[in-house]
Amino acid sequence: MKNNFYAVIMAGGVGSRFWPVSTQKFPKQFHDMLGTGQSLIQRTFERINELVPTSNILIATNENYEKLVLQQIPQLSSKQLLLEPVMRNTAPCILYAALKIYQQNPDAVILVAPSDHWIKDEGEFLRNIQTSFEACAKDDILMTLGIQPDHPNTGYGYIQYESTNSEIKKVKNFTEKPDLKTAESFLASGDYLWNAGIFVWSAKSILKAFKEFLPDMVNVLDDGNNVYNSDFEDDFIKSNYKNCENISIDFGIMERANNVHVLPVDFGWNDLGTWGSLYGKLKKDENENAVVGANVIFRDAKGNMIRTENGKRVVIQGLEDFIVVEKKDIIMICPRKDDQDIKEIMSEAGDYFGKKFV
Repeated sequence: MKNNFYAVIMAGGVGSRFWPVSTQKFPKQFHDMLGTGQSLIQRTFERINELVPTSNILIATNENYEKLVLQQIPQLSSKQLLLEPVMRNTAPCILYAALKIYQQNPDAVILVAPSDHWIKDEGEFLRNIQTSFEACAKDDILMTLGIQPDHPNTGYGYIQYESTNSEIKKVKNFTEKPDLKTAESFLASGDYLWNAGIFVWSAKSILKAFKEFLPDMVNVLDDGNNVYNSDFEDDFIKSNYKNCENISIDFGIMERANNVHVLPVDFGWNDLGTWGSLYGKLKKDENENAVVGANVIFRDAKGNMIRTENGKRVVIQGLEDFIVVEKKDIIMICPRKDDQDIKEIMSEAGDYFGKKFV
């Protein structure tokens, strides 16, 4: 059975809200963001590798990050990298992966997971994936994992499900990033989950869905000549990938298909999308200050997050609820409540300091 288990780790993003640490040349998934001694993608690979054989794990990333992936995960061969020549959101690279995997094994069931999430209970996560694999091997369903929400977050998508006694629920609908009032009503109703962007399906089921909902994309990436897993694959992708529609799997398929199901899960999850979300997962001192890398003296300071190059000596006095990040020749200081603005700050810094700094 395990030979039919496959995984695609999505590692193509830039993580601009983690500037100045995350940059175009060296995005956040390749950094040790939590100070654990492992980058986010290394931890994600090891976690999934507990269930999925090494040879069945693919990494979807931008062609610029090929060397970074192979340096950080030397167990992989270059044939296991899906190199995107241009960014086209999640649907095209998921189709690319599904065509490649189906050509290898028509009975494959596939986990699609981001490279940069934090998961507390990895054993529970693997049990949930095993449950999902077994369900998708048996039935023609498209599955997503739904996180039990603990606050009305407006940065996540929400999944409403049908209340039944079965462990896996049928999805009623998806709602992308609601406003605060809507998010509060979702929490109160009790039948909504956060969309974690972690999917499971069989190769057959997802290809069938692409043919139904995104047939033009199938025509672009499937020319019927069995180019996948051959010497022609790289050239074919370089020539054709740019012609795919720029669309997410959520908008392209999950919000339109009627065989979407969700497994409500509770394994301690965070998408690590901002410095503020990272702060939430770090150890704090008695004044709620968190530190990665630095050697800090805090004086009359609380609720701060400090991240510097290893061993940098820092003194913080009179600061409350701020993010202080240092990287080589850049220092960024920003209120924690404004961490969503860092994407704009990065863009402004690129214009002002020069593109090499972003």
